Parts: sequence; C-alpha cells; structure tokens
Amino acid sequence: MASGTPPLITHPATAERWADLEELFGDRGACGGCWCMAWRLSRADYESGKGTKHKRRLKRLVGRAVPPGVLGYADGKAIAWCAVAPREEYSFLSRSRVLKPVDEQPVWSISCLFVERFHRGRGVSTAMLKAAVDFAAGHGARLVEGYPVEPAKGTIPPAFAWTGLPSAFLKAGFHEVARRSPTRPIMRVDTRKRRR
Repeated sequence: MASGTPPLITHPATAERWADLEELFGDRGACGGCWCMAWRLSRADYESGKGTKHKRRLKRLVGRAVPPGVLGYADGKAIAWCAVAPREEYSFLSRSRVLKPVDEQPVWSISCLFVERFHRGRGVSTAMLKAAVDFAAGHGARLVEGYPVEPAKGTIPPAFAWTGLPSAFLKAGFHEVARRSPTRPIMRVDTRKRRR
C-alpha cells in the first residue's frame, strides 16, 4: 500500500456486510447497473436485468454459505471489492474463446475488481487480489486465475479495467499462463506456493 494510505482490512462479503457493498457500488451498481453480474449471466439476461434485478441477484449471492467475494475497508468504510468464485460460476468464461480453460485443473476465478475512485493508484488492487486468493484458498482452492486487461497504449480508463491490470496481479504473486489475445492474459497463482 502506498505511503499515506490507511491500512486496508478485508472481510468476506457476507450478508451482514451487504449494506457496505451496496454503499460502495452506489446507485450505478459499480458501473452501468452491473452489480457484478456481467460474467454470471447470458448476454440477454444481463442486458435485461441491469439495475434492480442485478442488485437482487448479488444480494442473494452475498447470502450464500460461501460469499461471492471480499470487501476491503479503510477507516471503517468499504472502499474496494474483489469477486472470486469457482470458474464454473461464471458462464461468460464457458463461452469465451480467448479465456477458455488453460487445462483441466479446477480453478477459482477473479472476475471483478472495483476500487472506490479516491483510493485508486495506491496499491489497493494488489492488496485485494491477495485477500481474494487467501479467501479462495480458505475454501479449498489450489489455483486462482485472473483475466486482467493489458492497456494497448499505456493507460486505460478505470471503467474498462474492472478485471484488473497485469501489474497488480504480478505484484500479488500471479504469473501469466496463457495469452490468446494481445490485451488479455490469463494469470494464475498456486495458493500452496504463493509467497506472503
């Protein structure tokens, strides 16, 4: 974490923390009414459910025995979110040629990384990725994958970087295992070998 940044404390996004996640995402559901449903639904269901329907879907997921991700807090306020779940929960990945499985090993996937705008550029993404890996490992995951976007020309607007940037994944201990598109590496970490 960057100097001057409050310490980040992370927690699973449980039902008791729903109000914190709701406040973090705000009226726009993080971005365009998504509520972190873009990779969980078919294109038609995603488009037809933007806003309230997606919000209800995420609230149901937060109420499950295994939450759909982790929240990061600074000074008692939720400032970041990282979605992580077994790969098969993300139907988009089963439809993607670029992000098709690297091998037959079971993996957990990081699908979304959202940092409140005043806290971006301070190392929060890397800390959230580490927390997501710890969370997945605690639920039996051996391999965790991410699918960051590689900026084609230096920088990328935050709204288009919601799967994270490769630099943050590298700092969190991931390494590239495949790249079927110039801008979309598949990065992976083995939870048993990761350095703290």
